[in-house]
Amino acid sequence: MSVFTHLVAELGRLLEPVLAQSATAAAIVLFTVLVRLALHPLSRAAFRGATPAAGCLPILLQLPVFFVMYQAFSSAEVGGKANELLGHRLFAAPLGARWTEVLGEGGLFGAQGLVFLGLFGAIAVVAAWSAVRGRRTAASVAAAAAAAAATAPKKAAAAKKPGAGGGAKAGAGSKAGVGVGVMAEVSAEQQEVMRKLGGVLPLLSFGTLITAAVVPLAAGLYLLTTTAWSVAERAWLQYRKERAEQLMGGGVRSSL
Repeated sequence: MSVFTHLVAELGRLLEPVLAQSATAAAIVLFTVLVRLALHPLSRAAFRGATPAAGCLPILLQLPVFFVMYQAFSSAEVGGKANELLGHRLFAAPLGARWTEVLGEGGLFGAQGLVFLGLFGAIAVVAAWSAVRGRRTAASVAAAAAAAAATAPKKAAAAKKPGAGGGAKAGAGSKAGVGVGVMAEVSAEQQEVMRKLGGVLPLLSFGTLITAAVVPLAAGLYLLTTTAWSVAERAWLQYRKERAEQLMGGGVRSSL
């Protein structure tokens, strides 16, 4: 933890001529961005579905960082010395302060309370953005499943027709028809699951607000930055994927 404290303190000193007393807060944001940049290859692999574990690794690897951030702004001493980070602020609010403490100092709309309200507002905007994107993704997946279920009966009927090759091909066709029927049934079940998850999972983004209300302000800044990065990163990866698909589709049409 002393290494982290030293790193954030040094970053804050570099930014201090420009940002004055809020330099350490900016250093926390910069530190978070550096962490997410280091984890970007894993996030990209998770988006592409390269490995099942890839989707969990970026989250798991951030937990120690968040824990260190929490401890660094909760401990009065670091390495046997007074914690210098506790004296730093974001505007009027100390980076080690919690929202419950601030309410007792100047109230909800006091100088420190307004800083927390600004933080909560920013987190709410990011959470809403994430929820909207989550609902759209769930809707697109459900629509794809519905389209697959709609075309499945036609494929099953075509597969059941006996071919010119006689009984062997007819038997194979009947087996294929059963397989398509099973796929249609699974697709319908998946569609229902996606519909339910699409209404619930996006709302989990707002859980960050609860966490930010009970952790130090510095940890709340980390949560805001990493959550905003995650949503923006996924939006960018999705844009690149759709762009690549459009280019591939255009190339196929031009060749035809």
